[in-house]
Amino acid sequence: MEHITLLLAIVVVTALVFDFTNGFHDTANAMATTISTGAMRPKAAVAMSAVLNLVGAFLSVEVAKTISGGIINEEGIRTEVIFAALVGAILWNLLTWLLGLPSSSSHALFGGLIGAAVMSAGFSAVNGGTIVTKVLIPAVAAPLVAGLAALVATRLTYRIGGTTENKATSKGYRAGQIASAGLVSLAHGTNDAQKTMGVITLALVTGGVLAPGSNPPMWVIVSAGVAIALGTYLGGWRIIRTMGKGLTDLQPQQGFAAQTSAATVILASSNLGFSLSTTQSCSGAVMGAGLGRKGGVVRWSTATRMFVAWGLTLPAAGLVAAAAEFLTKQGTWGIAAVAVLLVAGSGAIWVISRRKPVDHTNVTDDEIEPAGVITAAIAAVTPPPAGVVGTSVTEPEAPKATVPAQASESTPAPAATV
Repeated sequence: MEHITLLLAIVVVTALVFDFTNGFHDTANAMATTISTGAMRPKAAVAMSAVLNLVGAFLSVEVAKTISGGIINEEGIRTEVIFAALVGAILWNLLTWLLGLPSSSSHALFGGLIGAAVMSAGFSAVNGGTIVTKVLIPAVAAPLVAGLAALVATRLTYRIGGTTENKATSKGYRAGQIASAGLVSLAHGTNDAQKTMGVITLALVTGGVLAPGSNPPMWVIVSAGVAIALGTYLGGWRIIRTMGKGLTDLQPQQGFAAQTSAATVILASSNLGFSLSTTQSCSGAVMGAGLGRKGGVVRWSTATRMFVAWGLTLPAAGLVAAAAEFLTKQGTWGIAAVAVLLVAGSGAIWVISRRKPVDHTNVTDDEIEPAGVITAAIAAVTPPPAGVVGTSVTEPEAPKATVPAQASESTPAPAATV
């Protein structure tokens, strides 16, 4: 009994660590466009997002029930399986954070659960129907729906405000961005914080503490909400840079359209119990907003790397979790070995990240790749939007159009804010 109690405590702590990494990994979902357009200062933006993530964690438990009683069969699953699943999810989160890739923390968790469960009890331990209807279909549909909605919203926004002076409208849209970013943060709390609640609840069920089908206890809801809020406050600055400036150059109008579209999709899915990827929804919305403005382009080389990461997330996290589960099946020494490997791997990734740190002081710096051939060609033949003067609408080379006397001294600076 003491062993079970200790193992449950380890699993709960590991789940909260995953929740923490989920927070800083996904801060970009809510705040990348707000920061990149200058609507809010970086530290203020992540602080607001953290508070609203915490609030959102208390609004619903539908997604938590999908995790705790839907993805895998509770019967016959040992507590060690949950531990192994979390190890796979955490390591994949940290690796993609190091690379600045906005991959899905949700799919990392699902992949970990599936891989560990299959290694432990075979394919019968996985509910294939639930995975298809509540994981795979939303994974494909969410970024497409959010992207299309953002594209249409962006075009309508520019058409409605096309005759209005750009400076006047930009100020209003920056205020709208703050509100829509808050909505995304709230939606993120209702969806992603619940995933950790579901995992902890599943661990408590496998350990015999809760009956199958139970809702998350209040202490689970509070701890998961606090963990994701703390992670959000730290800010995943590498991913914020990719989302805010690496995919496309956004103006306040586009940022507002992207965030509003993403928040709508996330809140609707949370209400239905669909455990979709908030990262994919927000990324799709950003790309849709980039394509919705005349002269706006998407950097498809960056987007392609992101798509590859999305495709690898489920199998990669699953393989790591399966290997971890293989070790935990060996007994106490195997569980200890997995814990050591988790700490060592996390520490190595952190040390590597310190070689070229990204934080709130340099998150808007323009260290992005040059335009590809296709992007440059599209930008060259596409006229800028009506009423926009002196604004970069293609790639970082655009500042060459500024006053010649200042060009050599301030070439990188104009693109730092939109």
